[in-house]
Amino acid sequence: MDYSVIIKAAWDGYDASKTIKTIEDISAKVSTNHVYRITFDDDDIIIAKLSYFGKYEHFKEDHRLIHALSNNLLYPFETLLSKSLLKNNRVYTYRYKQGKKDVWVVFYNPTRIMTRLPRQLEEEHIMKLGQQVGKFHKACSRVKNVLPKSSKTLRTDINILLEQIAKNEKHFGSRMQADYVKYHCELFLKNRSKYNLNSFEIIPVFIDWNIGNFSVTPDLELYSRWDYDWFRMSYRILDFYFFSRVVSTIGDRTVFSYVIDTMMEDRFILFLQEYHKVNPLKADEIRFLKEVYRFFILNYVIKDGKYFFHEQYAKKLQAEAFEIYLPSVDRDFNAEKIIDALKLT
Repeated sequence: MDYSVIIKAAWDGYDASKTIKTIEDISAKVSTNHVYRITFDDDDIIIAKLSYFGKYEHFKEDHRLIHALSNNLLYPFETLLSKSLLKNNRVYTYRYKQGKKDVWVVFYNPTRIMTRLPRQLEEEHIMKLGQQVGKFHKACSRVKNVLPKSSKTLRTDINILLEQIAKNEKHFGSRMQADYVKYHCELFLKNRSKYNLNSFEIIPVFIDWNIGNFSVTPDLELYSRWDYDWFRMSYRILDFYFFSRVVSTIGDRTVFSYVIDTMMEDRFILFLQEYHKVNPLKADEIRFLKEVYRFFILNYVIKDGKYFFHEQYAKKLQAEAFEIYLPSVDRDFNAEKIIDALKLT
């Protein structure tokens, strides 16, 4: 369908007195979400994000959380996140619902971009990134108590996946594949009790830290962050799998996979060592990284993959989830190697 019609309707609901001149699709073309640059007759520019997977209530909740976070973060992160447009002092979201179509829109001020990190990082980049992420997580921790409440948890997402399996096994391929997903869901829920999760802090996390989602200053300090598709309130270590990918030997790739191996690389351990100097980690957090990876594959690749990724990526990643990702969780991750390197007990 022509999403520009929905964008125009969304804008009319916000401020019909300001006329749109052009709507340009600037989406990354990897996900099913759409991002548009809107130019008005007076040459003002804003960004519109359009989404249609998940629940509208979660979309609205996440963007209100992100806006509150962006307003409350202090120096040097006070301008890191894009500001959503407000109406009547609340983040403005628009919902288009007609028949089976259910589409949502939010507007942002444009994000300023400074320097992109190279596709393959040098040791200097890795060390500085570890320090910066440690500082950013500390900044998020300091404002967590003034943010709106969040309804999503890891447990609720896994339970939704289990409900989907019970409702329609064929949706997940063969019965054997459905049983395999169910097995890993139950293993995740069971294994959570092995770690002292009550001692883990819950902060805002963005999870998808692809190298194309943030920019840095010439001194390699975090400057701007965009693309909030996987934002949630959860444990800080949910961010770490993607940072292992950013710092990996392979580096950023146009055609990508989600293998666990990057968390075993010395480059990732270097990142964690620098992070740990700024924002100390616990041994149980490192042990729980295995379950974070399992959750990522179950939730973002298997449960939501077909809604989030374009079809060619979704099919590839979901096939690899059965063949490579899930079999590797309990086989290829060794938390003790990282714990020893960080000198944790």
